[in-house]
Amino acid sequence: MLAPAAAVYGAIAARRMARSGTRAAVPVICIGNLTLGGAGKTPTAIQIVKLLREAGESPVLLTRGYGGRLAGPVRVDPKQHTSADVGDEPLLLARAAPTIVSRDRATGASLAAREGASVIVMDDGFQNPALEKDLSILVLDARRGIGNACVFPAGPLRAPLDAQLKRADGLLVIGGDAGADNVVRHGRTLGLSIFQGRLAPAPGFAMGLKERRVLAFAGIGDPEKFYATLEALGAFVVERRSFPDHHVYSRLEAADLVNDAQRLDLALVTTEKDAARFAGHREASALAARALALPVTLTLDEEADFHGFVMERVSAARDRIRS
Repeated sequence: MLAPAAAVYGAIAARRMARSGTRAAVPVICIGNLTLGGAGKTPTAIQIVKLLREAGESPVLLTRGYGGRLAGPVRVDPKQHTSADVGDEPLLLARAAPTIVSRDRATGASLAAREGASVIVMDDGFQNPALEKDLSILVLDARRGIGNACVFPAGPLRAPLDAQLKRADGLLVIGGDAGADNVVRHGRTLGLSIFQGRLAPAPGFAMGLKERRVLAFAGIGDPEKFYATLEALGAFVVERRSFPDHHVYSRLEAADLVNDAQRLDLALVTTEKDAARFAGHREASALAARALALPVTLTLDEEADFHGFVMERVSAARDRIRS
């Protein structure tokens, strides 16, 4: 029943992606999703920032700031801004590098260059044509894959699969499941560079969860993946509470979570994105004081190859800009 709407949405999205955008003053790396919902873009962006810094670059992150009230462009200040201002992901990104929130990507890129960026790393914005990308890497969750391979609203794809893969340079598959195998094979036929990675919890935090009884809650694109991670660490997930992606916790919801954890003698555990979202909000102050946030980082199976791939594209882009 949703196929006609998906066909219209997909055609519009594909035409939009084909438009030309503004050329930034410095190379632009874009980290995108094929599908709606989380796949690991933010940890990937943070890992690329780390690689760039090791190479002597001065990266600045650029993001739309989904869920925040500020249109930007504005540099994120975690001491001043909350998720209500800039969204949850920018607060996490700002821990890794200077971060610009801007709904207008081109204007945001100009501010990033003025802030001293030698490379701009975009968290999302792959389907947005406003800014020319010098390197586009799509991130795909190996467990979820692309679902029924249909475009929204009939499925999870943000645009037709071919239209997206043909505008990408690389595909990073996160996890060891087989859900992404068909996309990987298709990507290879189109000449994409394929990489494999995994999201790994911080070892010290992970040890502290072993055999603990927990109430796990999350307002992210794939809460079940978070719960499975906790169980893989040896935690006993007694209660699960799932909320919509980017959910803003009300005073009543925060109180219910804290009270239920106390009543059942459970540790409250959530994601870093959720913790960033309720930090600084009086309505959720008790939850912020009680909840533990699980930190995760991206590990790459072929880090040296991935690093070389990124730096080669950055160097080529810089040569084009200079010429």
